[in-house]
Amino acid sequence: MAETRKHLVIALSAVLSLGTPLVAATPPASAATAACAAPTPSTTQPGYLVADPGCDSSGAPFVPLTDASGAPLTRIHTGIHEGAAYRVEVPVRWNGDLVVYAHGYRGTGTTVYVDSPGLRAHYIERGFAWAASSYSTNGYDVGQGVRDSYSLIDVFGRVAGTSARSVYLTGASMGGHVTAVGIEEYPRAFVGAMPYCGVLGDTELYDYFLDANVTAAALAGVPIDFPLAPSADFPDRWRERIARILPELGVTAGAPPVLTVAGRTWSDVVERRSGGQRPGFDGAFAYWSAARSLAPLDDLPFLFGLYPGLTGGTGGIADGNVTDNRFTVYRSTDKRRPTAAEWRLNAEVLRVRRTDRADPGLDGVPRVDGRPRVPVLSLHDIGDLFVPFSMEQVYAERAARHGRARLFVSRAIRGVGHCDFTQSELRQGFDDLVGWVRDGRRPGGDAILNRRAVADPAFGCRWTVGVRPDFAEPCPA
Repeated sequence: MAETRKHLVIALSAVLSLGTPLVAATPPASAATAACAAPTPSTTQPGYLVADPGCDSSGAPFVPLTDASGAPLTRIHTGIHEGAAYRVEVPVRWNGDLVVYAHGYRGTGTTVYVDSPGLRAHYIERGFAWAASSYSTNGYDVGQGVRDSYSLIDVFGRVAGTSARSVYLTGASMGGHVTAVGIEEYPRAFVGAMPYCGVLGDTELYDYFLDANVTAAALAGVPIDFPLAPSADFPDRWRERIARILPELGVTAGAPPVLTVAGRTWSDVVERRSGGQRPGFDGAFAYWSAARSLAPLDDLPFLFGLYPGLTGGTGGIADGNVTDNRFTVYRSTDKRRPTAAEWRLNAEVLRVRRTDRADPGLDGVPRVDGRPRVPVLSLHDIGDLFVPFSMEQVYAERAARHGRARLFVSRAIRGVGHCDFTQSELRQGFDDLVGWVRDGRRPGGDAILNRRAVADPAFGCRWTVGVRPDFAEPCPA
């Protein structure tokens, strides 16, 4: 999702431990600015502009990677295809395989742009070509992301002059949703997939946002509503409700929470709705409670600016409300039976009924069936409360239900941010996926559906490389 915000960016290391030094030629700032063309009107999406695919959003030109002597190691291609900007990079020593990269959510602006994947240098080092699309639309338009990412396979063949032998699909955040849907919609097109920090539970992400808000309101004793057609003044009315809820919980935008009894219970509920009891959750909850939300409610604590009622539960893309909590039982403990306080919470919480569902095709919010036909290796921060760790569990449960559990490997990373991975973690994940595809040996992962394993103090230690300062609990010695 929004990759440009301070608390939500993909935190990737700039240090590459590669055998052959790869560097990108960096022209002076004046040359970079002069090389960028003005955005052009989209030919497929009225009102949209397409940014120059030869320039990054910072104004730096997209140039081939070079070795330490300055010799080019790649050939690059850029262009616009059916309203979407694209980039293609092919190593001089190409191994015949292609990686298609799907980007995350970029807000609702009307200018689309393409950038390079975080593993760009690693792909080239290993001999892989890669391709990336801007998509022709913004917003949470996963279906368009799937269409435009799939079309890159043909674009690649045209600009590279030859088809790829095998194609991998990968993507971050909303791009993880694109990846999960893409391999199901086009099952013969890809040989493996690597979603990370991905929305693998489709509309269950919106249910999670709903859960956090309705339980906070119930615990604070503040009545709220869920309009299916929000009026223009609903954001202001929502702010007024939140102003009454926050003191009851001990949460303040931009500051660490000082939780009340109700706030502590709310934290326990959010923990269970976001993946279950697990290491580092208290620190993650403090981190996200202090973070501010997305525009236009960026004056509120993070989770309170994502209330599905602000869009009628459509996410701005579905035909109707896709959220539902009629049968959700909210728990703040792991006791065998709900406590009296938990029954009281469930009796008082606002209940919402969906009027639309995840779409079986590429319209609205596309459904993720959990029926992969190719190996899928995923990574997720266990402290991520934007796209929560529970997304991995939803996908694992669906895959198991359809007899595809052996095709899904999930790796838990001890981080609190969104898409907060190191280069080492991503490189190892990609390399292990490639090995799995080529030799059939399923790599290791974490037992994410085992409640005791998730609650173990060492959960996430196996695949985490490096220490995040915001993750307060070190791995046991």
